[in-house]
Amino acid sequence: MHYWLVKSEPGTWSWDQHAKAKADAWTGVRNHQAKVHLKSMRKGDRVLFYHSGEEKAVVGVSEVVREAYPDATDASGVFVCVDLKAVAPFKTPVTLAAIKAQKPLADMVLVKNSRLSVQPVTTAEWKRIASMGGVNL
Repeated sequence: MHYWLVKSEPGTWSWDQHAKAKADAWTGVRNHQAKVHLKSMRKGDRVLFYHSGEEKAVVGVSEVVREAYPDATDASGVFVCVDLKAVAPFKTPVTLAAIKAQKPLADMVLVKNSRLSVQPVTTAEWKRIASMGGVNL
């Protein structure tokens, strides 16, 4: 299993909306590096759901339920999407500030390249953030 982080503006698609959906297509990614990460996702991989914008916090865990396929919102046909389903909310949101305060997370993509909307997460990073959020998955 691999681990990932996806970002969403809560005003556009929030954790609560994601959790209410059975599964939803993660569309609208228009960055080539993020596209490569979407193509690398496999069914069963776990995903940290991050609220960007003002909140800047990991708020839940999702799972990849369908691997990369063409993004219907992309008229050019270049970009892909995956389907995600919510697994569990964090008991305590883990803010970007809290992540930056953790020395073992200093090399995390979220810290080094915070603008990237789809990012890989190492197993050690996953375990630390999940623990900070009060989930054991």
